[in-house]
Amino acid sequence: MLKQKIRYTKHLPELLLPPKKVFKKNGKLKRKFYEEHMLELHLELVKLQKWLIENKKRLLCIFEGIDTAGKSSTIKELNSYLNPRKTWTIALPKPSDVELTQWYFQRHLKHLPNGEEWVFFDRSWYNRAGVEKVFGFCTKEQFELFYHQVNDVERMLAEDGIMLFKFYYSISKKTQAKRIKERKKNPLKSWKLSKLDYESLKNYDKFIKLRDKMFQDAALVPWAEFDANDKKRARLNTARFLLDNIDYEEKNKDLILGVDKSIVKLHKSQK
Repeated sequence: MLKQKIRYTKHLPELLLPPKKVFKKNGKLKRKFYEEHMLELHLELVKLQKWLIENKKRLLCIFEGIDTAGKSSTIKELNSYLNPRKTWTIALPKPSDVELTQWYFQRHLKHLPNGEEWVFFDRSWYNRAGVEKVFGFCTKEQFELFYHQVNDVERMLAEDGIMLFKFYYSISKKTQAKRIKERKKNPLKSWKLSKLDYESLKNYDKFIKLRDKMFQDAALVPWAEFDANDKKRARLNTARFLLDNIDYEEKNKDLILGVDKSIVKLHKSQK
């Protein structure tokens, strides 16, 4: 089982350079700065994938977070230069009538990576720990059974050699409200908007309570939590955290030094 660690460092370009070169007036990263430094990380991600393919490794990255947190856009960014024949993004729709009769994990597990493959889950079995619980899409018994089983499922995946990473994107209620409003105004993003987005905003506090339970009770495989109020900083640190935790060949150790303490937390099991 891959033991994940977190290394904090102050030797990051956004922390070393003069703020005027890094941040906009609203405190978020400038696009030019972000693109320049994300490109360096893309090269490392390509090296990582080359190592995965050459060694027939399996990598699974789960992305979770409240609606509008930036999960899908981050997966799209990380995928930018990867080999599409060995990379898959799985974003499942609501379960069919047949899937509702299956073991809960079944429809997700058939999308696990084979050797040489890198799979991104844009939401996962953790729907039951959040969305389904908040909106009454599962029973109390189903919710409790999920927590009874999830650590065992993930233990088996990790023990079998799948490198499993779980990323959670956290945003404030104010940020969520702002992003929902932006989606409503932008016709290019209108497909992202649904009634559940508004309901998620109304139930923000419930989601946060369930998130914290998940960090505590489903952390045999640790959760890396990212402050995603600035999507660009979250993306940079997601790539850094992932790259720092895998010993792939030709790693640029002058670049991969760790993550920003103000952006990333690692939640490990206390059991």
